[in-house]
Amino acid sequence: MGPNGAGKTTTVEMMECLRDPTSGHIQVLGMDTKERSREIIKSIGVLPQRFDAYDLLTVRENIAYFAGMFDAKADVDSLIATVALEEKTGELFKNLSGGLKQRVGVAISLVNDPEIVFLDEPTTGLDPRARREVWQVIKDLRDEGKTVILTTHYMEEAETLSDRVAIMNEGRFIVLDTTSRILENYGSGSVCTVRGGGREAFDLLRANGDQVELKEQDVVIKMESKRHLSEIVIRLEERGVHYDEIVVHHSNLEDVFLSLTGKKIVEGELTNA
Repeated sequence: MGPNGAGKTTTVEMMECLRDPTSGHIQVLGMDTKERSREIIKSIGVLPQRFDAYDLLTVRENIAYFAGMFDAKADVDSLIATVALEEKTGELFKNLSGGLKQRVGVAISLVNDPEIVFLDEPTTGLDPRARREVWQVIKDLRDEGKTVILTTHYMEEAETLSDRVAIMNEGRFIVLDTTSRILENYGSGSVCTVRGGGREAFDLLRANGDQVELKEQDVVIKMESKRHLSEIVIRLEERGVHYDEIVVHHSNLEDVFLSLTGKKIVEGELTNA
């Protein structure tokens, strides 16, 4: 994952044998992309960033057409069921919504029963509902045992779908690991904000040894454990300290990206923090 221009598409296109690396070597399924590209192509499925199909063919006809390009005889009905398009089988492609078109694209990427499926920003430009429908298709593929390599500039998408995350910036991977380990190693942990607690709450919690910071009338406490929250509430209640509400924020991938690059991503665009 990473912002537009980070190099995500270029990287996956090299893995898909669509372009040669300028240096180094790439292996996919144990095979060198330069030496055994034909074998690799037969074993992977690809949904490109700007996917399109034939407007005047139906959902079924489009999937069947692309399936006919491979020796393996794909079960078109099974593919339609995989992406939950049974009710749209006879619909012309041009009449589908953006989310449904992307689901057709995912089905087409599976016509050769690939070992690895590359999905290049499959939800860009979709509304929230359509995006989540595509997410469910991707989750189902993962649960069926497919290896899915997904590129995205949406932090929530990466957190929701990924077993392992590679954060990319300016053409380089800056971290690659499971989401939980990335958050553990690079995140800021969890913080509790006592809104409206003011100086009284700040003095009480600081005297107890908590790592606290006063921001106007809000008190921010770094939480050491899950039990820490209940301890904070009990102390405040026992002393009768007034506050408006308590909010807990857990570190996420957006926090990590900001920490590692000094920048944040807003709807895929890189901005200064």
